[in-house]
Amino acid sequence: MLETPLSAAALIPALAFATAPATDAPEFKGPSILDFFPPAIFFEGNEFFEMNRIMLLRLVIVALIFILFWLGTRKMQLVPGRFQGTIEMGLEFVRKGIVEDLLGQKDGKRFLPLITTIFFLVLFMNLTGIVPGINIAGTSVIGLPLVLAVAAYIAFIWAGLRKHPWAFLRNALFPPGVPPFLYIIVTPIEFISMFVLRPVTLTLRLLMNMIVGHLLLVLFFSATAFFMVELGGWWIAASAVTLAFGTAFTFFEILVSVLQAYVFALLTTVYIQLALADEH
Repeated sequence: MLETPLSAAALIPALAFATAPATDAPEFKGPSILDFFPPAIFFEGNEFFEMNRIMLLRLVIVALIFILFWLGTRKMQLVPGRFQGTIEMGLEFVRKGIVEDLLGQKDGKRFLPLITTIFFLVLFMNLTGIVPGINIAGTSVIGLPLVLAVAAYIAFIWAGLRKHPWAFLRNALFPPGVPPFLYIIVTPIEFISMFVLRPVTLTLRLLMNMIVGHLLLVLFFSATAFFMVELGGWWIAASAVTLAFGTAFTFFEILVSVLQAYVFALLTTVYIQLALADEH
């Protein structure tokens, strides 16, 4: 029997099948920058009032903070219970451990509400990044860190101008003891350091820590689900490893959340203290 060669037309489907990528293989989907820009939930398309789940989360957290502190302080007792004692311990930590330690009682009393608000707002917003079902920090999008940094910026500028109306800006931009001919170099550096970098570094330090924390946690836990559910078999051993790392990083993220709230409040207080310093 004679064998007839395959025609080109017959080879095309065979080649297409051989080179086509497998579509039934499970595909791992890790965290994405799009996690921080979820679709709108309310008022979609409205430039000013559009609200996604991160915006809604921020409103819920603000309401939760208000309710917790209202319940904890509305009926103060001489011998506090556990709930009142926890609230008082948090307030005392900010008052004595941050504000009065740096500003003293007189100046600390004026700025205590601002520093307390910054500390607990950042703390609660940070901790939402480890809450199941939420899994993203309210401070992981630049809006809130920027607003808090601007509030801190206004506070220390206002404090310096009020206590030292003329000397504050003069000594900030033209430090005493510097030869006059060096001011052409020193003054731009001092201006950028005090009036530009301070709010920028406050914003970016908080923002970047929360972004990285979210990406790491989502990476580990989504990899755990992928190995265990999609792949199975021997991959379950790998899922145990990623689950262990995810659990460890969850506790680490709690530490980072508390530390970032402390650092933000502490630096705000330090900037105010420097503005109030008598050497101005």
